[in-house]
Amino acid sequence: MTSNIKTVAFFGASTGVGLAALKRTLAAGHKCIALCREPSKLTAIFPSESTPNLKVIKGNAHDISAVSQSIQTDDGRIADVIVTTIGAKPRKLSIEDPDVCKKGAATLLDALAQLRSTGITGNPHIIGCSTAGFSRFGRDVPVVMIPIYYLFVSVPGADKVVMEDRFAKSGESFTIIRASHLVDGESNKSIRVGIEDPKTGPETKAIGYTISREDAGKWLAENLVLKIDANHHIGSSNHND
Repeated sequence: MTSNIKTVAFFGASTGVGLAALKRTLAAGHKCIALCREPSKLTAIFPSESTPNLKVIKGNAHDISAVSQSIQTDDGRIADVIVTTIGAKPRKLSIEDPDVCKKGAATLLDALAQLRSTGITGNPHIIGCSTAGFSRFGRDVPVVMIPIYYLFVSVPGADKVVMEDRFAKSGESFTIIRASHLVDGESNKSIRVGIEDPKTGPETKAIGYTISREDAGKWLAENLVLKIDANHHIGSSNHND
């Protein structure tokens, strides 16, 4: 990068963790591109006249054309950072799309390859939002939470695992965040963070029950988007309690 201003592409930023991260990235003065199926959700929060650093693109994270458009900067490069917080929405006793994350990861990686094949350059750092409870290196949730993850998170969790694996095997620079059970409402609680290497396992460990979406998004922006080391391939988990 030739300046301190980054271009950050967001997928899934109309609500939750992604929205909180987008707010803080914009507040720090960076340029943001957000792909959104319903742009009005974001433009209602960020009117174009008062948020010139935000470009909202209508589209789906599984559409390679829309994704390719969303990860390109105004000067013809690939964005510096890509944040994906997409996830399946609950639908009665099931979820809307059990493959939403794995398909999103595949589409993003295909879009990067396609752009590079046309001469567009860039080596973005990808940040993927996953969930605790699915580490291959031992338990990373409290014992009492295991039945909840088994009953209600097993399907979306399996989808997140495939997403993680696709980024890990891609050769791209990446960080995976595994948040503990997400709840609403910003808090003043301290955030405890564990770090796990995808090959060698935990470097530091933290186990917690919940974290708010707002707190997780704030942490993501302040500790990754704004400070990220493009050569730091780690996974992390964060918890309020």
